[in-house]
Amino acid sequence: MAQQKRSIKKNRSLIVGIVLVSIVLLFVVVGLFWTPYNPTQMSAALKNKPPSLTHPFGTDYMGRDILSRVMEGAGTTFLISIVTVLIGLVCGTVIGALTGYYGGIVDELLMRLNDTLTSFPSILLALVFVSVIGTGKYNIVIALGIIFIPSFARVVRSEFIVQKELDYVRNAKLLGAGDFRIMFVHILPNTKPILLSSITIGLNNAILAEAGMSYLSLGVQPPDPSLGRMLSEAQAYLLRAPWFAMAPGMMIVLTVLGFSLISENIKGSAA
Repeated sequence: MAQQKRSIKKNRSLIVGIVLVSIVLLFVVVGLFWTPYNPTQMSAALKNKPPSLTHPFGTDYMGRDILSRVMEGAGTTFLISIVTVLIGLVCGTVIGALTGYYGGIVDELLMRLNDTLTSFPSILLALVFVSVIGTGKYNIVIALGIIFIPSFARVVRSEFIVQKELDYVRNAKLLGAGDFRIMFVHILPNTKPILLSSITIGLNNAILAEAGMSYLSLGVQPPDPSLGRMLSEAQAYLLRAPWFAMAPGMMIVLTVLGFSLISENIKGSAA
């Protein structure tokens, strides 16, 4: 009975997570093709207007429609986060597979480098990279992508160390399968549950990281909208126009909460 209750609770939280992410994705997908207004169009007559039928989320300090900017900004944040996670996933998977399967001196060197990178806060490392390569959304993708590599490499390496000792790998070797076929055809598919969990957690962290960097004016640059940048601009208007911060803030909260619920359920299923 207790296990059944836990299962029902887990399914409910998974459904809630999927619904929350779906709501955000609806804004993102629609924003790719249509927004109520031009997100960068300014109007002196519409400065700091409260939510209304014509502007459901209100307008900002430059008279720009917040709903339109949230739709486009959420799409920008999602795109940066997805590309960031893809860079970390692909590079980290290759590094983790090679080090976990072969071991030896290369494994020791790469893992020590991994340990060095993970010993620093990710935002601090991102700041260092951005200070070297410059600001902007393309540079932030490169900086965050590099930072995400060690976490994926560590996860894949630990799985490969376990999997390579199992019978199906030994049978594949006896049948004459090459190392790369064993790694990427036989072992890699068996790491899918833990990788799916890592991807959802990675998306969660990437969204927060991108929002944080844009909040510090190091990510997406004006006039392009970004959720983090919008929060940064809204902090001076919290008392006069609180709706300016509420819309991008709620979008970030819904996204992070949704991915957190999904990742927890995937992680629980994998365990």
